[in-house]
Amino acid sequence: MSNNLGVFSKAGVRWLLKMAWRDGKASGRRLFLFMASIVLGIAAVVSIQSFSDNLKQNIALQSKALMGADFIIDSRQPANERVVEIIDSLGGADGREVNFASMVAFPKSGATKLVRVRGIEGGFPFYGKLETEPLSAAKKYQDGGGALVDATVMLQFDLNVGDSIKVGEITLPILGALESAPGDNAISSSVAPSVIVDYGLVQGTGLLQKGSRLEYNYYFVADANTDLNKLDKTIDPILDAENADLDTHTSTSQRLGRRYENVGKFLNLVAFIALLLGCVGIASSVHIYIKEKLRSVAVLKCLGATRKQTFLIYLIQIAGMGLIGGIIGTIAGLLLQQVFPLFLQSFLPFEVQLSFAVQPIIMGLLLGVFMSVLFALLPLLGTWYVSPLQVLRVQEDASLRSRKATVLVLSAIMLFIFAFSYWLLDNLRFALAFVAGILVTFSILGGIAVLFMKGIKRYFPSSWGFLARQSLLNLFRPNNQTMVLILAIGVGAFLISTLYFTKDILLAKATLEKQDQSPNLILLDVQTAQKESVAKSITLKGLPILDNIPIIAMRMQRINGRSVDDIRLDSTSTINQWILNHEFRVTYRDSLVSSENLVAGEWIGSASPNTLIPISVAENVAGDSQVVVGDSLVFNVQGVLMNTRVASIRAVDWSRMQPNFSIVFPSGVLENAPQFHVLSTNVPNRTASAELQRELVGKFPNVTIIDLRQVLVIIEGILDKISWVINFMAFFSILTGIIVLIGSVRTSKYQRIKESVLLRTLGAKSAQILKITALEYLYLGVLGSGIGILLSLISSLLLAKWVFETTFVPSWVPFGLLLPGITILVLLIGLGNSRSVLNSPPLEVLRKEGS
Repeated sequence: MSNNLGVFSKAGVRWLLKMAWRDGKASGRRLFLFMASIVLGIAAVVSIQSFSDNLKQNIALQSKALMGADFIIDSRQPANERVVEIIDSLGGADGREVNFASMVAFPKSGATKLVRVRGIEGGFPFYGKLETEPLSAAKKYQDGGGALVDATVMLQFDLNVGDSIKVGEITLPILGALESAPGDNAISSSVAPSVIVDYGLVQGTGLLQKGSRLEYNYYFVADANTDLNKLDKTIDPILDAENADLDTHTSTSQRLGRRYENVGKFLNLVAFIALLLGCVGIASSVHIYIKEKLRSVAVLKCLGATRKQTFLIYLIQIAGMGLIGGIIGTIAGLLLQQVFPLFLQSFLPFEVQLSFAVQPIIMGLLLGVFMSVLFALLPLLGTWYVSPLQVLRVQEDASLRSRKATVLVLSAIMLFIFAFSYWLLDNLRFALAFVAGILVTFSILGGIAVLFMKGIKRYFPSSWGFLARQSLLNLFRPNNQTMVLILAIGVGAFLISTLYFTKDILLAKATLEKQDQSPNLILLDVQTAQKESVAKSITLKGLPILDNIPIIAMRMQRINGRSVDDIRLDSTSTINQWILNHEFRVTYRDSLVSSENLVAGEWIGSASPNTLIPISVAENVAGDSQVVVGDSLVFNVQGVLMNTRVASIRAVDWSRMQPNFSIVFPSGVLENAPQFHVLSTNVPNRTASAELQRELVGKFPNVTIIDLRQVLVIIEGILDKISWVINFMAFFSILTGIIVLIGSVRTSKYQRIKESVLLRTLGAKSAQILKITALEYLYLGVLGSGIGILLSLISSLLLAKWVFETTFVPSWVPFGLLLPGITILVLLIGLGNSRSVLNSPPLEVLRKEGS
């Protein structure tokens, strides 16, 4: 014995590795299942992280090609004298553009379409290129007096090169199909695809009228020595005062990067939840695994091994499992990212070139080791307190742990979850909310599992049949997996259901009310002289005029006595800059509409222009301009100053598909101001809508028509794509839950074999044992998925009420498909893994017990 003591006392790292390998090799299948949980989580995180890094790199590398220039000056009006001076001081614009939304007609078929007309002059784009078919059309359109038409529109209306397009008052030949152009993106193009013409032709269209929503862009190519950041900081504030703006390709790429980064952060959190779920499975499985190893640990201690040595043997096993899982998961994640461009390309303004980023690879390897060790520490502590006497007797409660050590490990786990989520979100409040959400969800699921087991114990249905009673007893027997399985099943069902319900909420917000008095066709930019003729064209077809809304453009001149110029120069001012620079489009009327609610002050429907004019402002304008009821505002209405006071503040539901306004004047004040109008109607079907649009475009080419049903189809398509990607990532949680389920069943396999032998000894048949197992997993499947879906329903109702502020009618899909689907899946896996239990002969158990 003394020799053995000497050997063990001098055993080093090599001996520990050898012992960990030998013991692990004997439990290879079980450890492989532990590892599978880590592999899936790591693959999900690495794939998203790697794709996000690639996206950032692509945006940075292609930022010039996305803009088409080094920087631009843009404005909603033709450049005034001061803006012209700034442009000249920068060496003059290398190219310019005017663009606007307008209806166009195709004489070949008589069809009409809402497009974005882009009139371009000069060598734009200076970076990237106009991709056209044929290629020569990209250069020919400025000389040939023709148009480039979006390729999708060409297919949609069966157009060919040489056909015609009518833009306003002029008809042009189509010179080519436009595949892509700098400044376009797939989402905006799906609503209003681009039609590019020469800048000199735009004036002849007759569409550049007062009140039209125009955008003027002036493109610049910078010298190699130009500091674009310094230029942005110096020139942009001056341009802001002139209602213009400067954008550099670097600042634009940063904004674009942040936009996609937010989506990436959300997907990362979904993937991170899959990883957490896998770690919960590891903790549970290691707990059972270590319990079965207590006799081996006791033997080692009898032979002289120290607490530290026995602890390190199994710690090395788990770390090795995490490392291998991290390697496999990282490789799988890098391969998985190749799929993302297939589904996300329609949201991106460029083609993503994928490469292997170093950071996600290192992160995947470190996460595999760190998280598996961290979550396995708690059950591993059980080896520390094993007594050598347990060679003779193994007690179920022998695996005691220090309360201090337990608290430290749990604190380390929570700290890591918070730190990692903060790193992903880069926002303290969101990270805390995420951790709180995880805690609440896991606590509710765990609490219900505990209450369920205690409830069965206390109110055990003694009158039930033998099979039903035995299946219930299995839920709280020693080494039961009720807690971990309910967590795994519940979290997966919760994620999928919440994402599904959230998509329903977003679609419900956008869905048109199915009423005859709900507008589904909106006419914009109707000039005052055209108003009666346009309305007559609509009513002659038996259609109602639902809205006839006047719109007046104006800017803020003074806020509570201070001019906006002074506020701009005041570095201490907290008034939002958009308030100072925005051209407000306001209306006047004598009553509130259905999308508005008064939250402060008194609604005044009419007033005299000779008095201090009472107006109503939306909550967002009141907040950003820092005004309350009674404060004074002065507006510049095309050179005429109007003194007003805030009489009321409104809550506006901007998601409603109807014209809404930030500022509303009373009747009797603005009737004689220069204005244009918005008219709306309700058309019964697509055919009537197309017929009316053709007639209106022919008579009034300057009028822009928006078919809200087409917009809704586009919104549904976008949400379907987004939800597919999100559900794809949430599927990792379900898949991880399945792996945890398989691992948990495998881990408790020997315990079930012993139970099977005892039941057979008492006379039970294989069919009866199978039914007992089936009932057990049926309970777990229904309980786990049912609680997960119920929690998702509650959270979705809260989201609808407090975040989206809308009425939510739950879909039946999660209850009708997810609940039975997940339950059946759990049942099949449980029964599939229990076959070997039924096939194990009693002697196998007896030999193990005797050995």
